[in-house]
Amino acid sequence: MKRMRNAKIVATLGPASSDEETVNELYESGADVFRLNFSHGTQDDHKLRYQIIRALEAKHRHPIGILLDLQGPKLRVGEFKNGHTLLNVGQAFRLDLSSRPGDNTRAPLPHPEVFQALQADTELLLDDGKIRLRVTKCGSDTAETTVITGGKLSNHKGLNVPSVELDLTPLTEKDHKDLRFGLELGVDWVALSFIQRPEDIAEARKLIAGRAGVMAKLEKPLALQHLEEIVNLSDSVMVARGDLGVEVPPEEVPALQKRIVHACRQGGKPVVVATQMLESMIHAPTPTRAEASDVATAIYDGVDAVMLSAESAVGSFPVEAVTMMDRIIYQVEEDPHYRKLMEAERHAPEATAADAITTAARQVAATISAAAIVTFSSTGSTTLRAARERPASSILGLTPRADTARKMALAWGVNSVQTEDLHTFGDMVVTAMTAVKQEDFAEPGDAIVITAGVPFGTPGATNILRIAWVE
Repeated sequence: MKRMRNAKIVATLGPASSDEETVNELYESGADVFRLNFSHGTQDDHKLRYQIIRALEAKHRHPIGILLDLQGPKLRVGEFKNGHTLLNVGQAFRLDLSSRPGDNTRAPLPHPEVFQALQADTELLLDDGKIRLRVTKCGSDTAETTVITGGKLSNHKGLNVPSVELDLTPLTEKDHKDLRFGLELGVDWVALSFIQRPEDIAEARKLIAGRAGVMAKLEKPLALQHLEEIVNLSDSVMVARGDLGVEVPPEEVPALQKRIVHACRQGGKPVVVATQMLESMIHAPTPTRAEASDVATAIYDGVDAVMLSAESAVGSFPVEAVTMMDRIIYQVEEDPHYRKLMEAERHAPEATAADAITTAARQVAATISAAAIVTFSSTGSTTLRAARERPASSILGLTPRADTARKMALAWGVNSVQTEDLHTFGDMVVTAMTAVKQEDFAEPGDAIVITAGVPFGTPGATNILRIAWVE
């Protein structure tokens, strides 16, 4: 199914979108990648959704990406005697390791690693930042605090520690189980939550061992101190604005989003902007004008994909949310200003043969008004470098591997097609000619630009460019 846009849509599946009919409607309305959020639901729930997606893929004969989003280490307070308590500004409040139910003076916090990292004047955020505490005194198993912003605090509310690096692995015991389960199913991407440092990515890469792409979710400000290293170690990045918006002031989030997108585009790594993009559509059939502008801004910045979370997972209008996202993207990409931005903000090529070829391919395609740029890549590296150029021509990514075709469903402008394995450049030209016609990218007489690496199957060995005319 040929999309008439370049930026992709990631749709989260959940209780509102787990039956075959709805998932099919989401795909036909514009979803390119489906997210399985392992913070909610059982493994059996996600297995059923996975099977529905793969059946849908076979029906449409078009690769569909599946993203497994791991829960990660969640910090939460324990329980209260009455299920909740009310905190007033200026009062003293203690957090400790005791398992006794909390009250107005204290609460259990069953996370020793937090106490080990705290210092006086550290700020603690509870319940998505609604309640703020400042540490006055701390030890190995307790922290005395003063309430800066008060309110109602109930059982198991989340805790954020924005300015402190915690001795936490990004993969909990639950994550290890979910990761093994997802890799056995055959997911295409694995999203890692609450990344703090490059070592967190390295740890996950060892476990995943190339069986899926690694996506770093950037939601802690400390991670931005290592942004370039994290981008280099990851296969893709998600701007997870939910927790990021809790841990930094709201006015800083837009600039951080642009900084992350810029780093990913420079590195040629797919970048996804997520959280609250069309939030009002959880309960309403249309978004606010501000939400439409938020999505549009991400597209003007040249992101690879935008994501729907609760809107498609638990909302009352999941199909309408995907349809609206599709319409916004299409409208932006039709704006002449969008193409000017893609040209003006293009990053300089790296000093490699692959970048020399893909840069030339984009320039040649523009000069001869080529109907498409056709890449051939077993790993997707050639195709991603072509997408980094943000060309005006469509990109048709040919690959002999189903897993590569599915991963490329996330990349800007890439239309993936699985082909037979090729052995000669002549075979590739014939296959490219056939594919552009079958996928409705070109007609007889149209010019196409073809890039590949010889010998075939060598990652990053893009070294050939060919102009061909469709017969």
